[in-house]
Amino acid sequence: MKKIRAAIIGCGKVGHLHAKAYQHVKDAELVAVYARNIASAKAYEREYGVRAYDCLETMIKDSEVDVVNVCVPHPVHKDCTLTALRAGAHVIVEKPLASTLGDCDEIIAEAKQSNLLVGTISQRRFYRPCMRVSEAITGGKIGRPVLGMVTMLGWRDEAYYNSDPWRGSWKLEGGGVLVNQAPHQLDLLLWYMGPIDTLYGAWANLNHPYIEVEDTAIAVIRFKSGALGSIVVSNSQNPALYGKVHVFGSNGAAVGVQTDGGAMFIAGVSSITEPPVNDLWTVPGEEEMLEKWKREDSEFFNSVDAMTYYHQLQLEDFVRAVKNGTQPFVDGTAGRQTVELFTAIYRSNRDKVPVTFPLQPDSKDGVYS
Repeated sequence: MKKIRAAIIGCGKVGHLHAKAYQHVKDAELVAVYARNIASAKAYEREYGVRAYDCLETMIKDSEVDVVNVCVPHPVHKDCTLTALRAGAHVIVEKPLASTLGDCDEIIAEAKQSNLLVGTISQRRFYRPCMRVSEAITGGKIGRPVLGMVTMLGWRDEAYYNSDPWRGSWKLEGGGVLVNQAPHQLDLLLWYMGPIDTLYGAWANLNHPYIEVEDTAIAVIRFKSGALGSIVVSNSQNPALYGKVHVFGSNGAAVGVQTDGGAMFIAGVSSITEPPVNDLWTVPGEEEMLEKWKREDSEFFNSVDAMTYYHQLQLEDFVRAVKNGTQPFVDGTAGRQTVELFTAIYRSNRDKVPVTFPLQPDSKDGVYS
């Protein structure tokens, strides 16, 4: 059976993760890479045995590309994705789908019009402890979810923000901790708890005077189900502590996952510090399983190349969707929901009022300083 032909847009650190992951996706082959700077693309050509291009449309046509991976800074996700869709390729976009709701809506509309798929990278959904939480909720083990909590306490130093010229500005990054580090945990919260009704949020820059964007944000949420939620995310805690998503149920039971422990990894620079584990589990009859799962999940996580393995799983899911004409596990709509969530926090802070969902695009989105 013919393999799906894949290409990467963007030759930075994240692009390397995608390229390495494709080496293990059995039903796909990486055939091309695009960068505005042809020298950067040529370096990928030599390392991965692909063809280098500095024209996106030409790459998709000449290399007969089926799937494009967008691995460029957030504010240019939209332009690259629209170009690829209009050239006839399915697209999977590194998180977040885009930096504004308007960009998300243009992407989703173009994909629908072109009858092509769009997906958003959220590889932590594929962590076994994260899936276990979802299975417990859908299986009714905690009754009805009534309280969901995200707590992500990390650290980014000045060297991190200096490592790429686009980091730390509204125009080039699109935001701070909400846009860059927190989308994984925000996506999990929405996956577990469902749609939001209202949100009150705030953000601040607590100890990073050399950047424009927020290093800390909080929110209080009422979900459409009637459940409540809270979000505390920060890049201001040195040393970094952890990222956690916890869900409490109507029967008094609780389930949770620590998705990240210690220093959060920087794509292409550092590795994952601690394996993800279920750190909270009070399901009746399963309380004693926690230590067993921690041991087994940690052993498995340490047995694979965790930096690329979970990207591989998500790329395999997307390739399978392309081949079968089905929706990917994390599609464009799911990506938009995460953008909607962090946009609501920005707007609530700007206007000093609660925000009601669903949100529509606002001409002021993307500039919050």
